[in-house]
Amino acid sequence: MDYDTIAAISTPIGEGAISIVRLSGSEAVSAADRLFRGGKALSDVRSHTIHYGKIVDPATEQTVEEVMVSVMRKPKTFTREDVVEINCHGGLTSVNRVLELILDQDVRLAEPGEFTKRAFLNGRIDLSQAEAVMDLIRAKTDQAMNVAMSQMEGKLSLLIRKLRQQLLDILAAVEVNIDYPEYDDAEIMTTKILFEKATEVRERLDRVLSTARQGKILREGLSTVIVGRPNVGKSSLLNQLVHESKAIVTNVPGTTRDVIEEYVNVRGVPLKLVDTAGIRDTEDVVEKIGVSRSKELLKSAELVVLLINGNEKLTDEDRKLFALIGDTPAIILINKADLPLEVSVTEVEHLAGGNPVLRTSMIDEKGLDELEQAIASLFFSNNVSSHGEAYVSNTRHIALLKQARSAITDAIEGAEQGIPVDMTQIDIKRTWDLLGEIVGDTVSDSLINELFSKFCLGK
Repeated sequence: MDYDTIAAISTPIGEGAISIVRLSGSEAVSAADRLFRGGKALSDVRSHTIHYGKIVDPATEQTVEEVMVSVMRKPKTFTREDVVEINCHGGLTSVNRVLELILDQDVRLAEPGEFTKRAFLNGRIDLSQAEAVMDLIRAKTDQAMNVAMSQMEGKLSLLIRKLRQQLLDILAAVEVNIDYPEYDDAEIMTTKILFEKATEVRERLDRVLSTARQGKILREGLSTVIVGRPNVGKSSLLNQLVHESKAIVTNVPGTTRDVIEEYVNVRGVPLKLVDTAGIRDTEDVVEKIGVSRSKELLKSAELVVLLINGNEKLTDEDRKLFALIGDTPAIILINKADLPLEVSVTEVEHLAGGNPVLRTSMIDEKGLDELEQAIASLFFSNNVSSHGEAYVSNTRHIALLKQARSAITDAIEGAEQGIPVDMTQIDIKRTWDLLGEIVGDTVSDSLINELFSKFCLGK
């Protein structure tokens, strides 16, 4: 299907070596050709070649920019349409001027994610692969990038399509039973086939869902909150992990009064690291607000790093912090190991309730390797790998897989209870539809538009 021709700046706005204006559509080459002055007309060049020349204002023939233009003809392009990329000098003025001239050639500005959307609509990629494009752009660690690349290459899509084919085989067996009811054992045999194959599908869904927690962490980051009483080393820990002085560090209690957020890569695990105000009773109005925010963040944290001052005996405020953590996974740091130990390690370990307890010193950088090891072990059994597995990391995919598992379970239970196969096939069909939403085979236009609207402009 031919769509209108679109264009957008595909590189970040600002100063840089190169800025790229991308065009896609049936008029992409002719629109660029009207502005390009080089050795040959772009309409005459071979596909997948790049050409030096100038972009001019056709009204005045004034040179606007010196460029390199790539011409790629369908169908071997990202969108399966004719694609032109105009490589300009990096900067704000020149690339915007080139884009303005392109838009004067009956070309419209692309919507966010519209190039990737066309790749999906033209059948080059399915919906899960399209969503992986943004995951790749937003990946914060090598492992997150590997998972996104795996999905872009179709590893999850292949699994989903195999499962849908198995479900079609079940539905075909049910149809045979309905079409040939004169065979006495037809329903018994069909119910047996349905039960066995549906059970196999559920087992495969369970396997892929088992990667959901790790995949979601790799995609979105692990929400990690650093808590403790004032002046126990929380801000120093943040600075050590990000290798930069992001938080102000003084020996004055209550220095950190607001929340500081940073992303940090810990052995392949992306942490959304939050340094909070020291939690204590205070009369300072501003500090009270910071303490309140700290307590709220604790409720939504996926990991808590609690710092205890090893140079002091445990206080009631420390004990209250252990209670606030509740069932959230936590790592307890007995900090200031460079000073004499005064705290009761036995009591700390008892209050930790089985969570790791480590000795650290922010001054001597002691215990940081052990902390990173503990985080990796706690969430990934020290083995973050995307190779050979169809990781599922997208929240939408996880929700659909859980719904599909529930539907296939209803079918299995129906078969066990002897419910007629023409009734249980309804649940099989629902499972097939839900899995189809992941790859885009059974998804609505409104959902497609919503998903691609979250993409960046020019992608």
